[in-house]
Amino acid sequence: MSGTAAALLRVYAAGSLREPFEALALKHREAGGPEWLPEFAAAGLLRERIEAGAPAEVFASANLAHPQALAAGGRWGGPLVFAHNPLCAIAAPQWQGDSADLLDAMLDPGIRLGTSTPRADPSGDYALAVFERAEALRPGARTALAAKALTLTGGPQSPRAPEGRNTYAWVMAEHRLDIFITYRTNAERARRDWPALRAVALPDALAVRADYGVAWRRGDGPEAEAMARWLLGPAAQATLASHGFELP
Repeated sequence: MSGTAAALLRVYAAGSLREPFEALALKHREAGGPEWLPEFAAAGLLRERIEAGAPAEVFASANLAHPQALAAGGRWGGPLVFAHNPLCAIAAPQWQGDSADLLDAMLDPGIRLGTSTPRADPSGDYALAVFERAEALRPGARTALAAKALTLTGGPQSPRAPEGRNTYAWVMAEHRLDIFITYRTNAERARRDWPALRAVALPDALAVRADYGVAWRRGDGPEAEAMARWLLGPAAQATLASHGFELP
């Protein structure tokens, strides 16, 4: 990428991309691309804002369905898959089980289970996919898990963590959760805030992986598409990997 950036590039990105995209924005500028004006939130909420007229030029989502829906309207290009993020369980100190114990614990009425908000936040949608896989192992598990799970992040009315606190570490402590199903990268960030937390891998039968896609608005010049394709280049991919994402 070459040339001098004159304008800001309005980049809407899933909240789970905040840390790598803050680093990538600097690298993109150093490579001669436009400076980013980023907005971070749950991808489903960002899509709603874009559909309502928000002036995003690039949209990076943790669920391909959201950029695909924009592309289906003809005004957006893509999406391109640029990263993957496996789901895992954040385990509070009071629960000392492992992957083999996870489904039993999730179904235990005495265990408090949390997820993000389905439809608003892809992390919540992926949690429902985990529950769907549990149904194949234990008939009735999908309904039981969906009924008991507390949706505490990613929604328009979700409680906000205090300034300086990690959202996931805070909701684990504030709501006395035992297990929270979310992205592996979110679990690692939560552990920086509360080191006693553990990231527990989902067993193979429950494993679900988020596929991140990027789309760009057509007709506003080449910069948006160039930035989206830059995410698949070696510098951007190395940065994503350093933040715990898997590469396509």
